[in-house]
Amino acid sequence: MAEKLYIDALREGLREEMQRDQSVFLLGEDIGIYGGAFGVTRGLIDEFGEERVVDTPISEQAITGIAVGAAVAGMRPVVEIMFFDFLTLSMDQLINQGAKIRYMFGGKAKVPMVIRAPMGCGTGAAAQHSQSFPGVFAHFPGLKVVIPSTPHDVKGLIKAAIRDDNPVVFAEHKLLYRVKGEVPEEDYVLPLGKADIKRKGRDITIVAGSIMVIRALEAAKELEKEGIDVEVIDPRTLKPLDMRTIIDSVKKTGRVLIVEDDPLSFGWGAEVAAGIAGSEAFDYLDAPVKRLGGLDIPIPYNPNLERHAVPQVENIVEAVRELLR
Repeated sequence: MAEKLYIDALREGLREEMQRDQSVFLLGEDIGIYGGAFGVTRGLIDEFGEERVVDTPISEQAITGIAVGAAVAGMRPVVEIMFFDFLTLSMDQLINQGAKIRYMFGGKAKVPMVIRAPMGCGTGAAAQHSQSFPGVFAHFPGLKVVIPSTPHDVKGLIKAAIRDDNPVVFAEHKLLYRVKGEVPEEDYVLPLGKADIKRKGRDITIVAGSIMVIRALEAAKELEKEGIDVEVIDPRTLKPLDMRTIIDSVKKTGRVLIVEDDPLSFGWGAEVAAGIAGSEAFDYLDAPVKRLGGLDIPIPYNPNLERHAVPQVENIVEAVRELLR
């Protein structure tokens, strides 16, 4: 194991897949010489050249359309959209073309493409550059959705996403880029659709994704001082969603809190809550299923208001106390 930043582990995963498979190439705005808006692709153009690290015009729909066509033709494109918010401009090509082609061609065509983008607030980027809504894409058949939370996971999951024969939306929270964690030196791939138990516990289950995994683990440390033993489950992927791991945890603890960065209304946490309610775990519940999520407001520019817009460690701690009262 080596300790690495999330951003470095992600870049390493991209590099290894480009070395392994000549059909893998990157495209997006300013990803070449500039190295991407957040520096994820820095240095890759020097190693692989302009034919495999392609700077594009500012047109998210065109970038995504190129990727769909290239994927159908046998390449494995990895798109970078500068901010997750701008995936709204890619949606026709991604949802009505990329996600549908394999089905419409009777399985004879494949669409092996990844569309990655930084999401989330906490950087003062205001309402149009700070949104989190990966759960939206989980609604569409044909797409897979990945929300990695650690350096270890982001590397293993980007490799799996690139090797998958379906379009994958890969959501990276901006605040995670500077997070450090242990990453194996050897080659490894993590399966899509397999949750991870980030912390074992006996009193309550927290199901959290992306940046909320880090906050849930911090909250678990605080609650440990009060004698509360928290289990933290990271779905890793929203689609496919590993409900089995979540259900087994809830059966053990009897209480569950679901924490997401997305606005709470119609968020992916509701799907998890419904899955628990419709399973054998329901009979083991000692308290109602509780959810925490973002407020139903555009993300404010003011840093204090911005912080208030999404769950923080103290909100998770208080919600757990409430469930255990």
